[in-house]
Amino acid sequence: MSEVFRAIALAIAQLTDGAVLKVLFKSVALTLLAFIALSWGLWLAIDVALGQMLVPFLPDDYEGPAAAVLAFFLSVVLFWLTFRMVALAVLQFFADEIVTAVETKHYPGAANSARSLPLHREIANSAKGIARTLFWNVLALPVAAVLFFTAIGAPLVFLLVNAVLLGRELTDMAWLRHCGGEPAENPVSGLRRVLLGGLVTAIMLVPIANLLASVIGAAAGTHLTHRAMAERAHLESDSPDA
Repeated sequence: MSEVFRAIALAIAQLTDGAVLKVLFKSVALTLLAFIALSWGLWLAIDVALGQMLVPFLPDDYEGPAAAVLAFFLSVVLFWLTFRMVALAVLQFFADEIVTAVETKHYPGAANSARSLPLHREIANSAKGIARTLFWNVLALPVAAVLFFTAIGAPLVFLLVNAVLLGRELTDMAWLRHCGGEPAENPVSGLRRVLLGGLVTAIMLVPIANLLASVIGAAAGTHLTHRAMAERAHLESDSPDA
């Protein structure tokens, strides 16, 4: 458990590095642009779909503003619900830069063994991550619905589901660059991945801090991956069959 908190602390400390700041700026800018574009499309859809429904109840020339206000509130809700998924999908395209920045500063010896993933693999990883998130969150809906009236049960269900998913994605960003990009067992223990995912998910619930969460998580995931690879190598070297 202490390894996860140490990894988070190291990741936060490196936020001031030029290479990390560059990725942070790009990922936040693209994430916000994605939501702006989504909000604009939502406003157009509402304006077209609901315009005629609003006409009988509003004074002349109020249909457009009413649709804009509705689109704004729906966009805020959409931002809140889907921020994690969009931010991680965007960050996938800059994962190399985060991993390289962390390795250059903390693991210079291991940095040479990392291999950048081709663009089609980055796109595939993003698509798989989005698909996993949608699938498991939809699957969790019935359980959350049953626990809805407990007040805390439903949020805990989604926190656990997303902690598992996010912990895997954040550690895979570094691991896939050291295992040749092919499917292989992630060396980071399940407990560490879940704890990392839970902490980053919690950060994503805090306004402003949520813009930093994905970059912090990716950097922390890199630290955990290297720690786990070192532990695995040590065990293998001590094995009688080594």
